[in-house]
Amino acid sequence: MIDAACMRLSAGVEALSALAPSTRDRIFGGDWPLMWGMRNRIAHGYLLVSPEIVRRTLAADVPVIIARIEAALGRPDPAT
Repeated sequence: MIDAACMRLSAGVEALSALAPSTRDRIFGGDWPLMWGMRNRIAHGYLLVSPEIVRRTLAADVPVIIARIEAALGRPDPAT
């Protein structure tokens, strides 16, 4: 399952790379280089990806990324 999650994370970040750089900066700020770096590790296999880091990313970071994208699209936060 970790491999499948890694591939989805990589594909998601790759899709976000199609946004204009100014849009990426507005939505993700300084987190974008970190997101792209994780994508590179997964896609190119520079080092083995830690399953614990993937789990933490899925639990803590992905919901934040989704909320930022929804806010940028003008969608209300379903948690509020």
